[in-house]
Amino acid sequence: MLSTTMILSRSKPALPSTNDSANSKRSAPLKNISQIEDYLKKRDYTGAITLLEFKQHNDQLDNVELWVAYCSFHRGDYKKALQIYQQLFKKNPESDNLTVNVACCYFYLGMYEESKEFLQKSPTSRLKTRLNFHLSHKLRDEGALMEYHQQLQDVLEDQLSLAAIHYLRAHYQEAIDIYKRLLLQNRENLALNVYVALCYYKLDYYDVSQEVLGLYLNRYPDSVIATNLKACNTFRLYNGAVAENELRSIIDQSANAGFGYDLVKHNLVVFQDGEGSMQVFPSLVDVVPEARLNLVIHYLKNNDTKEAYELLKDLQPAVPQEYILKGVVNAALGQDLNSPEHIKNAEECFHLVGSSTSECDTIHGRQCMAAAFFLAGQFEEVLVYLTSIKSYLHSDDTFNFNFAQAKTACNQFKEAEETFLLIQDAHIKNDYIYVSNLARCYVMNKKPQQAWELYLKMDNGAESFNLLLLIANDCYRMGEFWYAAKAFDTLDRLEPNPEFWEGKRGAIVGVFQGVIAKKFPVDTLGDVLQLLRSSTSNQADQIAKVIRKWAKEQRLSIS
Repeated sequence: MLSTTMILSRSKPALPSTNDSANSKRSAPLKNISQIEDYLKKRDYTGAITLLEFKQHNDQLDNVELWVAYCSFHRGDYKKALQIYQQLFKKNPESDNLTVNVACCYFYLGMYEESKEFLQKSPTSRLKTRLNFHLSHKLRDEGALMEYHQQLQDVLEDQLSLAAIHYLRAHYQEAIDIYKRLLLQNRENLALNVYVALCYYKLDYYDVSQEVLGLYLNRYPDSVIATNLKACNTFRLYNGAVAENELRSIIDQSANAGFGYDLVKHNLVVFQDGEGSMQVFPSLVDVVPEARLNLVIHYLKNNDTKEAYELLKDLQPAVPQEYILKGVVNAALGQDLNSPEHIKNAEECFHLVGSSTSECDTIHGRQCMAAAFFLAGQFEEVLVYLTSIKSYLHSDDTFNFNFAQAKTACNQFKEAEETFLLIQDAHIKNDYIYVSNLARCYVMNKKPQQAWELYLKMDNGAESFNLLLLIANDCYRMGEFWYAAKAFDTLDRLEPNPEFWEGKRGAIVGVFQGVIAKKFPVDTLGDVLQLLRSSTSNQADQIAKVIRKWAKEQRLSIS
């Protein structure tokens, strides 16, 4: 979006007056300029550069370097434009236009300090004010930003810059208001519809964005930026395969075409579910802002939390997506390292997004507020926020995982079990947090056998031991004494401990009482006696004698 508000203020480069070269070839340059303008109207900057280089070779046009620099800049080849402007500046350092042009190139190359330094050499102009305005934003100089904001006038270029800054600061509605007002005054400027569509995309109104964008694409179907946005909307509305098809029409034309090509290359990886991430994202980290964030996501998906943190540790978040991702990375690292500091940082990031005016009523905003409360252990509040967006994310595995955990923490075990069982992601279902919480739900919902089966499916290790301990204690608490006895018996054999024997003893007595009260079948006593035989405690023999004596008195046969 910024690339359309910061382009040179004139529609073509400054050329000497025709009065300066009154000679017999005077009509030829005019004709050649007309040919070049035909290319510019079609936005075919590559074709224009080819023609210019041909004319330069045949001495048919003056000031070819300025034309080539102009076309290179608009094509997105800012390095080439910068080289030309710098060469021209060395030849003519008194030129007012060249200094600001060089500063613009530095800006688009992300060299903001260099741009600011060079811009100081330029005389006062509207373009200089706008560039300073954008530099203040990039350099996070709020004082200068407000100073240059006050210098903006109610003219098209200045208002476009103001709207761009609103957009970059996630003030999308304010940007829309400016663009719509400008559209009323400049209906022929169809590019304004692209900016409006960008804002609606950021507000998650993908259908509206697509509709507004169509007004521009009907006239310019080959636009790389607009087609890319259409593909992004399609991705949100449908899937990556459909979105990828949208880009096919511009892939060939955008090849090696500067920033437009970088966008297409970047988004193709996203549409293909991250395929080729490491081949594409690293080289675009300082070119496409989202590349850094997507590379972080790639590291997170591959459980490389430390690499994700290294990419973001020096990033000062400016927009919600950056705050969200920094929160996710800190939360993950905080859990890995058991670091309260990282957890606190994550909580603050999520809370800032969730409580912000622009995000509080969005799906992402409510998810962030829920995450902040989740990390703070306030699960009743978590449920309030997640319930409000449940209808939008009912089939999202990550959402259901968090929702079910919060319900478990609030003792809503029936609903929690139902939500856990909706999850299809194998990675989540193999996670100990998932297994242990589902096991607890099973026990609390009077399904201890299913909890036991979860344990039997686990490999031996620390997690299976912890799950066994959870099942033993929860079953005991819920009066499911047979499975409590089995669990404590297994624990006692794995790690002889007086507490495990005491738990086993109490559970066995509980089973015996249940049989007497006819809550458990008599056959269970045979299994209980088997557990007692494996115990080394003298109390085990005494309990077995009592059980056999009672069975004999009741004339019951137990093995």
